[in-house]
Amino acid sequence: MPEKHLSTQFDAELSAVSTRVMELGGLVESQIRLAIHALSQFSIEAANDVSATEARVNAMEVDIDRELSSIIARRQPTARDLRLLMAISKTTANLERVGDEAEKMARMVRSIIDSGSPRSLPSNELRVAADMASGLLRKALDAFARLDTTAAVSILKEDDLIDQEFNGFVRKLITYMMEDPRMISPSLDLLFLAKAIERIGDHAKNIAEFIIYVVKGTDVRHTSMEQIESALK
Repeated sequence: MPEKHLSTQFDAELSAVSTRVMELGGLVESQIRLAIHALSQFSIEAANDVSATEARVNAMEVDIDRELSSIIARRQPTARDLRLLMAISKTTANLERVGDEAEKMARMVRSIIDSGSPRSLPSNELRVAADMASGLLRKALDAFARLDTTAAVSILKEDDLIDQEFNGFVRKLITYMMEDPRMISPSLDLLFLAKAIERIGDHAKNIAEFIIYVVKGTDVRHTSMEQIESALK
């Protein structure tokens, strides 16, 4: 990922911490896949496996942060190197939060199963949105590994599709609850689950923004797509 330096040891340290981030991303992706399987099959076992992985994700975040602090203290990086290390730190935090959202999905699946009426809920559309969010995270990690700004812009645009899916699902779910008040409680679990999926897409978007920050030195958070594309010209 990073450019070559006179110090081969510095290159090795940057490569090692970047690899650790990709490992964390892979672990979080496995959490999401398990959460989607738990939703698709209403599987309590898969939901429990998601929760069991949470401690490993948290421990990896702490380890990576410790490693980053050590590199910054010893190397005192500037310019793009410093931006890269900052972006790695923020990406790590976002991946940990994706893990939190996957764990939240698992908790909601368990609650829906406990309600005794999972099959009667309109969950099929959520599985599509969950697959979209998982795919977006994979693209964000691939783009981060290559520092690919073109892919980053594509990810920012694609996140809007997940937001549209979420908004449409919320409208349908409200109608569903109005038609059958007995399903309000499990439907609310489904609503929280949908919000967790939408947040996974948001975290993938954040990672894409960090890529642009590393490469161009421009903070594109809270800016329009026109401004972002202008900054990349």
